Amino acid sequence: MAEIIQRDGTWAFDGSTVRITPGFHRSVPLFRQTYGEIAVPIEAVASVVFEPERKRGRLRLRLREGADPLLQATGGRLPDTADPYRLTVDVDRSGVAEYVAEEIRRALLLEQVPREPTKGYLLQGPPVPVSVRSSDGTVSFDGTEVRIDWSDTADRIKRATGPRIIRVAELVQVEWLPNSGYEDGFLRFVTGETVFSKLPPEKDPYALDLWGNVRRDLLTALVAGAVTARLPHPSTRTGAYGPADRPRPQAAIVAAPPRDALPQRPRQPESHDVLIRRLRELGELHRDGMLTDEEFAMTKAAVLRDF
Repeated sequence: MAEIIQRDGTWAFDGSTVRITPGFHRSVPLFRQTYGEIAVPIEAVASVVFEPERKRGRLRLRLREGADPLLQATGGRLPDTADPYRLTVDVDRSGVAEYVAEEIRRALLLEQVPREPTKGYLLQGPPVPVSVRSSDGTVSFDGTEVRIDWSDTADRIKRATGPRIIRVAELVQVEWLPNSGYEDGFLRFVTGETVFSKLPPEKDPYALDLWGNVRRDLLTALVAGAVTARLPHPSTRTGAYGPADRPRPQAAIVAAPPRDALPQRPRQPESHDVLIRRLRELGELHRDGMLTDEEFAMTKAAVLRDF
């Protein structure tokens, strides 16, 4: 067993699995503490390095492309401090860090682990159920459905469409961009019917606009990773695209099953009244010039799909 325990967290390697546990010191980012312990099989590791510095160093684990749904969903956009595969090491523990890194490298050689992209996810991704309250609303995922409940600060257009429920079977991909504090981010759920949507995140009823607390908004990446883990692996898609790419029409057609093949949610008794009220609100927004003709048509279609 090779192990290093630091204020930033703990890495333990037993020859087959690198077990990463975040520390609970206030200096450890909220994202890593919320994600919790991660078990990384040696088959998912591409390389490991120790980067010594004058006061402290860093252990970094690099995973094979396509091995981790969280990294697939975030596309390298996680801030460095929130990287769960990075450990800050005190200078007096540099020798231990080098030893742990060398043990992992030795196992990679013995197991002859390739560096090529994987053909399936080797990590489970963030556990479910997961729920995050962001600046735009609360997004929850139970493993089968995504639910978005809009906050009072969300755009009127989104609040008019009501809560958004999206089944995994409807999804083509998840797009995520962090809130940097200087530029807004978003969490967008792309379905076969919205694949060509051009609505901005602040008006898109399938997207959370991330513009508030940077630390809390970052937690939406856990939802993105958990949903991505349950979508087809990129290697199985014809003309697979990266997390930052807009899906191609072919991918949407393959990934999105016919609506009549999907289980339908039971209609609530008050659905008709709610539908009329929401359509009336959208019509008022359109007449007031807050919605263009295209935006009105797209949001109206989103409301009708839910009923």
